[in-house]
Amino acid sequence: QVQLVESGGGLVQAGGSLRLACAASGSIISINAMGWYRRAPGKQRELVAVITSGGSTNYADSVQGRFTISRDNAKNTVYMQMNSLKPEDTAGYYCNADVTAGWARRDYWGQGTQVTVSS
Repeated sequence: QVQLVESGGGLVQAGGSLRLACAASGSIISINAMGWYRRAPGKQRELVAVITSGGSTNYADSVQGRFTISRDNAKNTVYMQMNSLKPEDTAGYYCNADVTAGWARRDYWGQGTQVTVSS
């Protein structure tokens, strides 16, 4: 069993910063890509940022230059530093990880953390 637990969401004014963290635990053999997705009310879920086990990153155009994803492989944890936040960044943010545990490899999701940016 693998669990992803997110932390770091909250309420912030436009222009402010937040740092999200997501820690994976359980019978993990290896973690491949880890990423953050978000879903705003009335909108579809979208990929925000992803990082491979080797450290390669990819970002949505809307957050490029403002958000930075990183990971600590020793702690099975992925982070996302969010700077210059805008009201349109308001959403539930969900951690995703491609995990090999036991004999299986599959995607796991965290429970989500809310980010609210006030104007």
